Amino acid sequence: MPVLTISDPETGTSQKVELEDNLMAPLMGRRIGEIIEGTVANLAGYRLQLTGGTDKDGIPMRPDVHGGVKARIVLSGGVGYKPKKKGERKRVVVRGNTVSADTIFLNFKIVEKPKSRKKKREKPKPKAEPEPEDESEA
Repeated sequence: MPVLTISDPETGTSQKVELEDNLMAPLMGRRIGEIIEGTVANLAGYRLQLTGGTDKDGIPMRPDVHGGVKARIVLSGGVGYKPKKKGERKRVVVRGNTVSADTIFLNFKIVEKPKSRKKKREKPKPKAEPEPEDESEA
């Protein structure tokens, strides 16, 4: 079952949305960086940008590898490899930038929220001052 992680850069929060396998069809063939409608994740009015993901084996998607296939490439840093020493390089397996049937986790960020109607802000009413008490004794 595919899982979408949707981040909101304005608030710094994120939420997970689990999709049924049959609802994954509109995402197939999408590439990293594409913007889609939020209705896929039950967020009507939102626009989401695909920022990455992983396949069922945990192999990350990399934006500079084309297609949806696995590839062994030499990396000196970035997505898929973090070098221990300066200048270190390594051949690692990464997945291409296109969503395929093997992609299980997808990461999105919100780029546009629905426009909400702002209510007119009413001016606060001035507080009524309490009436002075009579100090006369009868």
